[in-house]
Amino acid sequence: MQPGTTRLKPLSTLLFGSRWLQLPLYLGLIVAQAVYVYLFWVELSHLVVETPRLTEEKIMLLVLGLIDVVMISNLLIMVIVGGYETFVSRLGLSGHPDEPDWLSHVNANVLKVKLATAIIGISSIHLLKTFINAHNLDEKTMLWQVVIHMAFVLSAVGIALIDKLMGHAMVDEKH
Repeated sequence: MQPGTTRLKPLSTLLFGSRWLQLPLYLGLIVAQAVYVYLFWVELSHLVVETPRLTEEKIMLLVLGLIDVVMISNLLIMVIVGGYETFVSRLGLSGHPDEPDWLSHVNANVLKVKLATAIIGISSIHLLKTFINAHNLDEKTMLWQVVIHMAFVLSAVGIALIDKLMGHAMVDEKH
């Protein structure tokens, strides 16, 4: 045993080691990321090939679809990298020139707030697509999309407030 390390009891070793069961989940999300890369290229090639026959509205909807794919892909990266770093094992990226700024201070609460804001961004793109395509949709569909979007916004505000309150409570406990 190396100096400064402690040997865990068998149950503690099992419990702590169980975090590695999440590894296949993160690997699965990497596969999902590859699917989104494929989808992006399919949509982009459709946009390029069909541009002469598309209206400005259709081009805008296709471009918003591309942005949506990128934002979902960014969400996946946050979950894969941030979740792995937080719940499984350190990535050892400290000092690496490509280390994301947010990774140095990621924890479960920061990750939740980042995910909530990413979901709001994705929902905003969907809502914009709905408004652009409003003449093809019924009012009930549009109303529910706005209600769902506002639920995401309120949830994110709630998560951020709870995170802020918990941060203050932790600071108060230290003093």
